[in-house]
Amino acid sequence: MSAFAVPDPSRAARPLPRVTLVLGGARSGKSAFAERLAMTAGRAIYLATGHAGDAEMAARIAAHQARRGTGWSTLEEPLDLVEALAAARAPDRAVLVDCLTLWLANLMHAGRDAAAETERLGAALARGACPVVLVANEVGLGIVPDNALARRFRDAAGHLHQRIAAAADRVVFLAAGLALTLKDTPITEPAA
Repeated sequence: MSAFAVPDPSRAARPLPRVTLVLGGARSGKSAFAERLAMTAGRAIYLATGHAGDAEMAARIAAHQARRGTGWSTLEEPLDLVEALAAARAPDRAVLVDCLTLWLANLMHAGRDAAAETERLGAALARGACPVVLVANEVGLGIVPDNALARRFRDAAGHLHQRIAAAADRVVFLAAGLALTLKDTPITEPAA
């Protein structure tokens, strides 16, 4: 557990929206915030997009698993996120996708069409039967990368974030462990 205080979204009286995007920089507290947010639904499944390609990444994954504890079901899918999301969704639980940034890197590394996959994901989120919380690293706030691949990645991440933010009911940005709500569409209950 981090020694830093991460805002507790469970203290909010509002129900979990259909789609929430949680953005932030490295070590901003976004994953812990998103985990707490997803658990406000009662039950949640963790849809992990990362894979342990080296010892450092394996350690990061282990740290995330240890922080979460045993109350989660985990599904690992580095590429076929739309299909995994469809399989994971159920009306009695939330789905946490952590993270879109690794998913995008995996797509690009595999030579997949990131723009087409982004559109597929945006469309799939509109068809959801349960709340989905998506985590992403905001990589576009720094200097312009010095190579073409890194610039393509940064640009693709920016397009991905814009597309998912447009589909989301709530968008939260984490910086220094503090949450700033960028978008919060009121949830309307169906007419009786």
